[in-house]
Amino acid sequence: MSEPITIRLLSAQEAGEQIEALSAVLIDCVEGGASVSFMSPLTRERADAFWQGVAEGVARGERILLVAQEASGGIVGTVQVVLKQPENQPHRADIAKMLVHGQARKRGIGAALMRAAEDAARAAGKTVLVLDTVTGGDAERLYERIGWTRSGVIPNYALWPKGGFCDTTVFYKQLSAG
Repeated sequence: MSEPITIRLLSAQEAGEQIEALSAVLIDCVEGGASVSFMSPLTRERADAFWQGVAEGVARGERILLVAQEASGGIVGTVQVVLKQPENQPHRADIAKMLVHGQARKRGIGAALMRAAEDAARAAGKTVLVLDTVTGGDAERLYERIGWTRSGVIPNYALWPKGGFCDTTVFYKQLSAG
């Protein structure tokens, strides 16, 4: 039986303290074939540096970092709301790095992280969210299922972690007030 999951925001300090656990999720996803900005093999040093930058962004108020945590304390998923946008888009945020560890999938964690991200964005005064994901992947089906609108597909947008082009689907969601 799987442990109960809690979704919570991490402060900048907590993010800094959880870099090892966050890196473990990121490395698992990349080595599992997820096209999430990194090539394989993803070293611990590169993953840690990425999360250090995220923690610094949280400290500056530029992003919100949410995690899915098991009752035992283990982090099994994460998502970010990127608040910092150009000055003509103060109402918009990007969703980034929605990741669920391979051993924790098929438990509704991705949907729970996305609902929490939407709530956090709404609380931050955002009304439009945007994200992109690999075309044809599990995440694409998740976003459609939870009410995101497909904007279009960009061919050859990125590379798979082990090489070769992959298409990307862009989604958006209009948020209603409170």
